[in-house]
Amino acid sequence: MSTFMFKKSAAQYTLINNLFIEKFMPKARGEFVKVYLMILKLALNGEAGINSTMLASMLHLLESDVMNALNYWNEEGILNFVPIDKLGNYSIEILEISEINSKDSSELNLLEELNNSSIKDMLHEIEKLVGRPLGPKEISTYIGWQKDFNFSPEIILLIIEYCSSKGKNDYRYIEKVAIAWHDANITSVEEAQSFIKKHEDKWVKYKKILNYLGIKDGEIMKPQEDMLNKWVNTFNFQVEIIMKACDICFNRLSRADFKYIDAILSSWNKDGLKTIQDIETKDKSFNYKKNFSKNNKNKQDNFNNFQQRDYDFDSLEKRLLGWDK
Repeated sequence: MSTFMFKKSAAQYTLINNLFIEKFMPKARGEFVKVYLMILKLALNGEAGINSTMLASMLHLLESDVMNALNYWNEEGILNFVPIDKLGNYSIEILEISEINSKDSSELNLLEELNNSSIKDMLHEIEKLVGRPLGPKEISTYIGWQKDFNFSPEIILLIIEYCSSKGKNDYRYIEKVAIAWHDANITSVEEAQSFIKKHEDKWVKYKKILNYLGIKDGEIMKPQEDMLNKWVNTFNFQVEIIMKACDICFNRLSRADFKYIDAILSSWNKDGLKTIQDIETKDKSFNYKKNFSKNNKNKQDNFNNFQQRDYDFDSLEKRLLGWDK
């Protein structure tokens, strides 16, 4: 659950800027408009803040819908949505739409760029791939990739097609993929296709491991993905070896634990173990020595911890025979 703190003076009414109605509302999703209007009303009427759960309940939406909406309006530049700590709390500042001058200049640039028929065709194909109209910021970004990343329209379309095939049509996800391709120095369609194949081959292995652990690939975070990359590409372990480490983790913890699995594989890599046979031999030897040492130590400890008693046998004999009376 996140908490949002407003930065705006109180008012007894909610005034909607006509520019919002004319330029921003038509291309926005309905739930995004609902979130913006409610945030605007709360901020202008002196509310100090509200948490995401309450806001979602008021609008009959999911919390994820609320977060997506706020991120969307932040990208559109009509509010500032800024984290204030690492606990999921944010500051929201409503911006005056009439003061957003960057939109006018970007639209003028777009008008010039859209005179190019190849760019118009590219944008039209992108809209068909993502299944929605493109916003001005998206259009500017895609056109900018030609200059900033030296991407041809064919490469840009290949990026969009690749993301769409994975069901990822979100603008931020597409941008991350484009940056990754740029960092990989991709400049031709052939290089892009080779990069995709290499990436897909890697994820085929990742998905096998995640399925074995009962985890969907969409549920893992960056640190877990980094561990998978280390196991597969740095350690060069076969999937069967990694599954063996998963089995050991399940047997000992009764659950999947990435850090525990990573510790096992790091130990095997350090010892140069690369086959199941090597691992089983090493594991049996290790467990035997460990158990033997542990049991032996317990026996010694039990003996040493036993409190010895001193007996006077002459006195006991007299007491038993009744001679002490």
